[in-house]
Amino acid sequence: MKKFAVDFSHSSITFSVKHMMIANVIGHFNSYHAEIEADSIEDLINANISIEIDVASISTNDLLRDQHLTSNEFFYADKYPKITYNVTSIEQIDHNKFYIHGDMTIKEVTKPVIFETTYKGHVKSPWGQDTYGFSAAAKINRKDFDLTYNARLESGGLLIGELVDVNAEFEIYPIL
Repeated sequence: MKKFAVDFSHSSITFSVKHMMIANVIGHFNSYHAEIEADSIEDLINANISIEIDVASISTNDLLRDQHLTSNEFFYADKYPKITYNVTSIEQIDHNKFYIHGDMTIKEVTKPVIFETTYKGHVKSPWGQDTYGFSAAAKINRKDFDLTYNARLESGGLLIGELVDVNAEFEIYPIL
């Protein structure tokens, strides 16, 4: 198996959640580590993939909200500093689409999560480096991971939606 690295300057892990029932707040994690091994990165079937996200690196472009998200009312980053995702199996849908099945752990709660993943292609960089692109998306219920903070709105409804869209855009390259 070949090992691959994530090009962090051209990759991202983002999330989106409904706010006050009228808009979405979008955020991302600035620090994460990925281990990727595969016989053939284009077909992924036998790939071993694990991702570890630093919770304290969360950013929603609002410092007070980010501090609240890392507090014990949400992620409790001091006690649970990492979010992990470990792939358990990969199912090919067609030549460039996959369901990546894995176990996500947040606050010591582990649940299965499936990312619908698209292989975007392969190019050689201007520096001669083979580079591969992938997009992945999943929807999780934050309450499943003990992320239960919320507030009722005066007009009815809740401040924060339960469903969270999680997206990853990765450019990866082989480690020589």
